[in-house]
Amino acid sequence: MPKGEKSAYTDKQKRQVQHIEEGYEKKGVPEEEAKRRAWATENKISGGGKKSGAGRAH
Repeated sequence: MPKGEKSAYTDKQKRQVQHIEEGYEKKGVPEEEAKRRAWATENKISGGGKKSGAGRAH
C-alpha cells in the first residue's frame, strides 16, 4: 500500500478523522497540519486500518 493510502480504513474511521480534523482547525491549526494530526490521532486510537474480528484485543 502506498504511503498516504486511506482505502484500508473503515467509513467510521474516516468520519472520526473528519471530526478530529475539524476540532484541530477550530483551534487554529492550518488545514494540512490538522489533517496530518487527525490521521495520526486516529492511528493511535484504532491502531490504523481495518481491524475487526475475535482475538484482536491481545
